[in-house]
Amino acid sequence: MELLLRLSFAIMAGLAVSRCTKKLKLPHVTGYLIAGILIGPFCLGLLGIDGIGFNSLSQIKDLSLFSDLTLGFIAFAIGNEFRLSQIKAIGKQATVIAIFQALLATILVDIALIGVHFIIGDKLPISAAITLGAIASATAPAATLMVVRQYKAEGKLTDMLLPVVALDDAVGLVIFSVSFGIAKSLELGNLDMVSIIVSPIVEIVFSLILGAVAGVLLNFAERFFHSNSKRLCLAVTFVMLTVALSKLKFNIGPVHCGFSPLLVCMMLGTIFCNLCDYSEELMGKTDRWTVPLFVLFFVMSGSELEFNVFADIAIIGVGIVYIAARSLGKYLGARASAKMVHCDKSIVKYLGITLLPQAGVALGMSLTALELGASGELVRNITLFGVLIYELVGPTLTKIALTKAGDIAPKPLHKYRNREEFAPIGGKR
Repeated sequence: MELLLRLSFAIMAGLAVSRCTKKLKLPHVTGYLIAGILIGPFCLGLLGIDGIGFNSLSQIKDLSLFSDLTLGFIAFAIGNEFRLSQIKAIGKQATVIAIFQALLATILVDIALIGVHFIIGDKLPISAAITLGAIASATAPAATLMVVRQYKAEGKLTDMLLPVVALDDAVGLVIFSVSFGIAKSLELGNLDMVSIIVSPIVEIVFSLILGAVAGVLLNFAERFFHSNSKRLCLAVTFVMLTVALSKLKFNIGPVHCGFSPLLVCMMLGTIFCNLCDYSEELMGKTDRWTVPLFVLFFVMSGSELEFNVFADIAIIGVGIVYIAARSLGKYLGARASAKMVHCDKSIVKYLGITLLPQAGVALGMSLTALELGASGELVRNITLFGVLIYELVGPTLTKIALTKAGDIAPKPLHKYRNREEFAPIGGKR
């Protein structure tokens, strides 16, 4: 009973606060995150009332299944942006931008934090600096997608943004695997080329293969059902199945093999949308079905933000340097690469701003970084500090950028019902 009370209270809190943030013209996702902070272990949770809010971080971790499932649906939805017609139009541009902005963010954070290391010494080990540089490459697809959906964003910037955010995960995975392998080598004193080079390549290839196979099977299975409700049920089932399978890990000799849930589900959506004639309609229905999941996901994300990171001045200082260097890298990287591949002026000017949000993927990387011991704890805390700032500010900046680019146009709402939340991705119908 307590679990159901906690879930229902979290969703209600998210909806209630989003009504307040709407008055301030802030994105709903910001309201959900603030609601999570208010009912989390560092605010309402301090009262220790069972079923009302989250009393501890362990209670939030017990619900990690919902986070994994939500990220799976987010990746599945983003896969819809990789239709062959769209890939032919912007595939090369999106790939160049995704790689360049991620690399530049990593390089600038590495340079800045290694410089800080020479100033404060072992308070910031080089292994931690390198790992944070890799984490800087990650962008949060969930926050970006929610802003696009809420405001029915549609235009050249939106068309470029979603594929770049999707590709960013693959690029970030490679960068993190290589950088983290080097960081572990510095900590342990030995260089493991298998973990640095082979493992990330294997993970990406295996993830794409698993997602492709699942996409083909979903398209095949859909042919046996003709009602929209059963087809929707089957699509939801396949997303849940691929999320579960992507959790498998095994070894082939010295090579550690695993899957990226985001890449697997993104490939599932990509293959399905290119094989199935009615995929766009079905994926639109899936989006509507998952709205409560998205609300819960962001409320839980807000509850996870640990405010005790503000207790250490060193973490705040390093966190500020991390945020400044990463933001500069994302903005300049996107601007320079978009100009290089001759993108529209609105993309050149505003794309970098929309790539600032950071959450789930970065937090996942920081959990892996705990293998570094004390350095890993430092990485985790600085990442939490960055996520706290980015998640509260990032969605608003994304909204402003999309509005300036003309992708968000003022639209009158129904007098009695706000239908923003239920708009299809990219405003498509």
